[in-house]
Amino acid sequence: MPTWLGIDIGSASVKVALIRSTYRKLAVTRVATADIVSTDGVVAAVRAAVAEVVGVAGGHSGGGDAVAVAVDGRRVAVHNVRLPAAASKQLAEVLSFELEAQVPFDLDGSVFDWIVLDREVDSGELSLIAAVARVEDVRSRIDLVREAINMEPERVAVGAFALAALADYVGPFSELSSVAIIDLGANASDVLILERGEPVFARTVSTGTGGLPEAAGPLARDITLSVAAHRAQGGTAPEHVYLCGGGAFASGAESFLSGALNLPVHVMPAPSLDLTSLGPNEVAGFLRYGKAVALALSLAGRGSGLNLRRGPLVFERGFAWVRERIPVLAGLLSVIAVSFMFSAWARFHVVSAERRSLEGALASVTQEVLGSRASTAGDAQELLAKEAALTDEDPMPHADAFDIMVRLSDAVPPSMKHDIEELSVQKGHILVRGVVGSIPDAQSIQATLAEDRCLSDVKLKSTTQAVGSDRQKYLLEFELKCPEDVKPASKKKGEPASAGSALTSSSGGK
Repeated sequence: MPTWLGIDIGSASVKVALIRSTYRKLAVTRVATADIVSTDGVVAAVRAAVAEVVGVAGGHSGGGDAVAVAVDGRRVAVHNVRLPAAASKQLAEVLSFELEAQVPFDLDGSVFDWIVLDREVDSGELSLIAAVARVEDVRSRIDLVREAINMEPERVAVGAFALAALADYVGPFSELSSVAIIDLGANASDVLILERGEPVFARTVSTGTGGLPEAAGPLARDITLSVAAHRAQGGTAPEHVYLCGGGAFASGAESFLSGALNLPVHVMPAPSLDLTSLGPNEVAGFLRYGKAVALALSLAGRGSGLNLRRGPLVFERGFAWVRERIPVLAGLLSVIAVSFMFSAWARFHVVSAERRSLEGALASVTQEVLGSRASTAGDAQELLAKEAALTDEDPMPHADAFDIMVRLSDAVPPSMKHDIEELSVQKGHILVRGVVGSIPDAQSIQATLAEDRCLSDVKLKSTTQAVGSDRQKYLLEFELKCPEDVKPASKKKGEPASAGSALTSSSGGK
């Protein structure tokens, strides 16, 4: 079962969530948080916090099968772009020209990703959201995680856009036409707006709940301006606002932001995930891990949302890495095909040589035993049939002692009480000693057996009264030889066949 690790690196703490995929559901197995204590520098402090919290969440196993992290949204330029629908087959090339004039830094040293929105636009146009970041900013986040846990993140999400992975697991996010998700941090907050479950606007503001109550005004102002910016781009106002992150537990956060935004504000409900592996305290504080859970869920989607591991930073296990190495894979497949053909030819050669060897051995054995060489199994069977026809006795007769028992059982009617004292079979001579109720019963058995074509000369040798009983003992003798076991008598040249031999031949032989 695959496990995915989401790492939410904030300015004051690092939070992780470990999600495991089971047969029909996703289970949150561990969540953990660690404060960032700056002693030897900020980067070293963040790296130490990441190593500590991943060790707590993953134990000795470390991270999961894949890791996702997000780059700070303030380090990324996000643009809404509209392009002709004809550009859909070359979006990467067209977007690079379109973004070059809009981003405030050199596009040659940058990486970008995009998502195509499903919102309705003018016919013949595509609506996209593109995110551009410097290569060194994304690489520094990748290096930080690799140095801390000895694993590279497979996905590098973009700020608040990482929260979009929750849309499929939190009912109101996909049911409402427009909803805002705010991840309240200590020194920064992520704002994401979804329309019909699709991310259409994201912004990271530089205010959080760390400076409350003095920071309450600037925080409300920044969130209000973010919603207004979304409205200015043609978006619709959110119907509800949902809070997550550590700041969601700040006293009065819901009522204060509801009054400032003039919108209903709620804490984020728990997603439809299995939380039975978490402790009571972890379940109660699950809201603070919303972004970490979303990052882990983005790995379950495999390709949904924005991912800045592109271009020179592409993850080697990704599809893009496979696509770039298609020529090498094609060469390897060719080598495998040639090796398979050579192996099949070698096997055929070995089998042919073995067949020739066996045919030679068969010819030698048949020459020695039967006096004629046979190179095939069919020829050997013909020689054996001819040899068997010359012998007086068939080693496999058409009837044996077991058949005698069956015939004797059939000759005794169900109403007759019959006991067998002795049954002797000596080279076709059968002797039966039995006990019946009367002499006519013994004679009835004799008459029935005499009608069997494989039994001849059936004689009731004697009958005597059993001692101390009115029952009769009898002795029955006969010969066992079926017509198929009788060999035709040899005749001289020109002598006509006798009636007996003709009858035997007509009965059929082996």
